[in-house]
Amino acid sequence: MQHREGTPEFRSPPLGCDAHFHVFGPAERYPHGAELRYAPPLAPLPDFLVQSKKLGLGRFVFVQPSAYGRDNRCMLDAMREVGTKDCRGIVDIDEIAPDAELARLHALGVRGVRINVPPVKPYEADLAAKLLPRIERLRARFAEIGWQLDFLTPGWLTAELMPVLRKLDVDFTIAHFGLFPAKDGAQQPGFLQLLELLRSGERRCWVKLTGIYRISTAQGYADVAPMARALIEAAPDRLVWGSDYPHLSFADKVGTVGLWNLLGNWAPDAAARRAILVDNPQRLFGF
Repeated sequence: MQHREGTPEFRSPPLGCDAHFHVFGPAERYPHGAELRYAPPLAPLPDFLVQSKKLGLGRFVFVQPSAYGRDNRCMLDAMREVGTKDCRGIVDIDEIAPDAELARLHALGVRGVRINVPPVKPYEADLAAKLLPRIERLRARFAEIGWQLDFLTPGWLTAELMPVLRKLDVDFTIAHFGLFPAKDGAQQPGFLQLLELLRSGERRCWVKLTGIYRISTAQGYADVAPMARALIEAAPDRLVWGSDYPHLSFADKVGTVGLWNLLGNWAPDAAARRAILVDNPQRLFGF
């Protein structure tokens, strides 16, 4: 059951963007995979758009949910309904997918591919090395077509991938604050490396202010605020916001409006919010 929503404390500037959310259709039309991290809900596009209208958002970046594996049909069908003027997509595909398939997806508004590892994945000594062939293959292809890599990795793995991330010559996003535990604070070594990655070098890194309920243990997500403010201070031009709708296994206690209001607390300055909601996603996703 979806968490009861409150009242938005501010509205998005025109053309604001939700840069990370998911849609789920009827199971008989869009069957999910066998290895599930959560029970897939029914979360169709119209429900999401009603919520987005309350916030004043007008642009959308669909992200392929893990429940569908590499079957992107549900997301792509929803993208067709919205149209390429107002939406983009991040898919999950094989790194050796034919060029013709990339061209087809590009025409539909797709602009990137996920590197998706379960957030609760325990430490595995050789996992970073196992990911390198996929990362490198996609990087080489995306350098030509202007796509991006979208990383969702547990904090320990985000930290282990830092040497690889520093060398990437394509844009890439890091979801959910890098999944560094908020209880460890904004001074934890991995998060400090993330701040430095945003500030220095080629500056191809972007961070998504998303999924805070996955890293927080404090009431009202108070432990995330220092991390959010550190990111905004370090690189306000490299951040985007996303609802992570429909919040999946957290839906009974998390609401999009409440998460939205937190952004207003982290970034009370209207210019900073405009950068995060409008200007940054426009540059990153090519609206």
